Amino acid sequence: MYDQSKLSELIQFARVDAGSTVIDVYPGDGDWTRLFSDIVGPEGRVYSFVPAEVAHFKNDPVGHMRTLAKEPGRENVEVVSVDLVAMPEATQPVDVLWLHLFYHDLHTPLMQANGATAAQFNRAVYERLKPGGSYVIVDHAAAAGAGTGDAPSLHRIEPASVRKEVEAAGFVLDAESTMLAKKGDAHAIKVFEPSIKGETDRFVYRFVKP
Repeated sequence: MYDQSKLSELIQFARVDAGSTVIDVYPGDGDWTRLFSDIVGPEGRVYSFVPAEVAHFKNDPVGHMRTLAKEPGRENVEVVSVDLVAMPEATQPVDVLWLHLFYHDLHTPLMQANGATAAQFNRAVYERLKPGGSYVIVDHAAAAGAGTGDAPSLHRIEPASVRKEVEAAGFVLDAESTMLAKKGDAHAIKVFEPSIKGETDRFVYRFVKP
């Protein structure tokens, strides 16, 4: 997670407010799900969406999130686990879809095994968002010109490629931010390497459904 000032800035950027309905895709340890749960309050809802493509992982991501959903005050959290492209059938229309350090995975064999190409997923997001809803993407930046080629190996993706793919699904770029930019990142190292882990250059986009 980020320091409090960055968290506040990201939440404001994402337009998550009291009463919002949010989908947190691939919630990991659940930090974002908890944060969104606190913000949206009893009148809101948070779908903690664990893609079926990763449900078999040894750390039991579905079980972990179901435990989180049983915490006091988490009645507004619902855990969902289906194939990525089946998301519209498993959730209700939402105000915000949050994708943190995951978009690049759409260009990996694991996610594509059940047909979850980036194009198909973006269409699913478009279907699930309410008109005017926000599709927020934060990810590790790849070098200019790298396109999607570094996604399987370095877990990075070129921002321009993401924008092109998302806009092709009908979304409009509403805002972008450099709040997580890191000039010292040469974009040539895998994001898990100790020398760069947690300090990667990251881009932040907010797209809206017209």
